[in-house]
Amino acid sequence: MPRTAGEAGRKTAATAGRKTDPKADRRAERRSRRYRRDVRWSPYVFISPFFLFFTAFGLFPLLYTGWASLHRVSLHEPTTMEWAGLHNYTRLLEDEFFWNALRNTFTIGVISTVPQLLMALGLAHILNYRLRGAMFFRVAMLAPYATSVAAATLVFVLLFGRDYGMINWALGFLGIENINWQTGHWTSQLAVASIVIWRWTGYNTLIYLAAMQAIPRDLYESAALDGATRWQQFRHVTIPSLRPTILFTIVVSTIGATQLFGEPLLFGGAGGQKGGPDHAYQTLGLYMYEQGWFNFHLGRASAIAWAMFLILLLIALVNWLVVRRLRRD
Repeated sequence: MPRTAGEAGRKTAATAGRKTDPKADRRAERRSRRYRRDVRWSPYVFISPFFLFFTAFGLFPLLYTGWASLHRVSLHEPTTMEWAGLHNYTRLLEDEFFWNALRNTFTIGVISTVPQLLMALGLAHILNYRLRGAMFFRVAMLAPYATSVAAATLVFVLLFGRDYGMINWALGFLGIENINWQTGHWTSQLAVASIVIWRWTGYNTLIYLAAMQAIPRDLYESAALDGATRWQQFRHVTIPSLRPTILFTIVVSTIGATQLFGEPLLFGGAGGQKGGPDHAYQTLGLYMYEQGWFNFHLGRASAIAWAMFLILLLIALVNWLVVRRLRRD
């Protein structure tokens, strides 16, 4: 505020003598409006590509597949649909091949997920210590994950060959006769599971390693002062701290096992969609592929896809309940 009446009078006269520019005022108002609109709507513009692509390639195919599952649709005439209601779903409940594929998916998922996560946990624990060339080993862990499914599976097909494979060659030194890995029920599932274990163990190792490095060192020092050995520290400090991460990897691995497709398809060769001569390792993904692209029943294939989707929702519900229980504890 002016300290004297004279100063106030001079400021009032100067203000009264200054001419306002209407055009400049309008430009300033437009810039202000543009700025407010930019601040308000720019974030939505930046994230809109994700939602556009998700709608086009995620949500729409999901809804269309659900609609197709209620019809009889042939691959020869995909635009011609005959209403069938829940017939495709009730037929799945009576289809022994569907239940066989579901069992195979479950067993392959178990024998690939359990060893994979245990090995990843042990490797992460080793890499968590200060080692020479630790960065090299961490990068090497990602090499199987970066390898294409086709290349990895073809190598394992050679390893598990009946007459020329290195696995049977090594077993021969133990007095075990050649095993036909691609025709046996359990042997074929073990072979497919070994591909999954090889590809994903390193990926989960790095996830566990990142979580371990976030554990405060004070906990280990306190445990060491109390006389805890490294094994006891691992059991009572590392594992409880990694509980949310372990649960996350279990859920992600279970979802991946439910969608298993590339490894068993390429392992089976020309008839890979059948999962071997006796459907020994035909997963839900392979069964859906066989129904849609070999038997030309797109309606049935859509019903199988939605059955897989409902299974994944059930897995997500179980995960939510477990996480809620852990938080409450």
